[in-house]
Amino acid sequence: VLAGAAQRVGEGDLDVKVPEHKTGDEVALLSTVFNRMTAQVKGQRDALVSANRESEERRNFTETVLSGVSAGVIGLDADGGVELANDAARVMLGIEADPTGKALNDIVPAAVDIFEKAATSVAGAALSQIEMTINGVNRELLVRVSARSSRDIDQGYVMTIDDLTALVSAQREAAWGDVARRIAHEIKNPLTPIQLSAERLKRKFTKLDSEDTEALNRYADVIVRQAGDIRRMVDEFSKFA
Repeated sequence: VLAGAAQRVGEGDLDVKVPEHKTGDEVALLSTVFNRMTAQVKGQRDALVSANRESEERRNFTETVLSGVSAGVIGLDADGGVELANDAARVMLGIEADPTGKALNDIVPAAVDIFEKAATSVAGAALSQIEMTINGVNRELLVRVSARSSRDIDQGYVMTIDDLTALVSAQREAAWGDVARRIAHEIKNPLTPIQLSAERLKRKFTKLDSEDTEALNRYADVIVRQAGDIRRMVDEFSKFA
């Protein structure tokens, strides 16, 4: 009976039990120990299955949450190996294949220094802005690295990535637009007094000889006309800015 039960246990059936006799001999003791052993093994197996199921459920939940986050998120082990990367991170970095198991240097080499700063800092965190060329496009990325636990760095780190390309570009455009408006304003300021001065010259020297008056009027008209042309160009430049 014990041999058959042992064979069933070997095949994975941990619910098998053998009759326990109260004869007090070695066979009775062996039957009791056998049943106790199978019960303990079954309990340990069920606990492992339950723990594995909970771990898988937590992982699925984490992946589901991260898939809806706009920021790129990468889970790193204590040595900088990639344990997890959400879809946003893969899109930002132009990664097609699953990067799990790869080194950080293989997927985001520009962020290695930030990871090393976080790993050696007291707070276990570091933040910096980096530039990367991804699929031929220059990207401005804000990278944060934080330890999962300030008490145990062996638990690894979490890296978050925000794409600042559009924001930086808008800031630069706004800055250049402000510069352009200032330039237009500085050019436009002297145009009015130039035009007024030319017109006053024409009125003031009307008593000159007809030939001189004609020349003066012609020169003054050129000044007024060119100042007007410049004013129009500056107005267009201001609209463009």
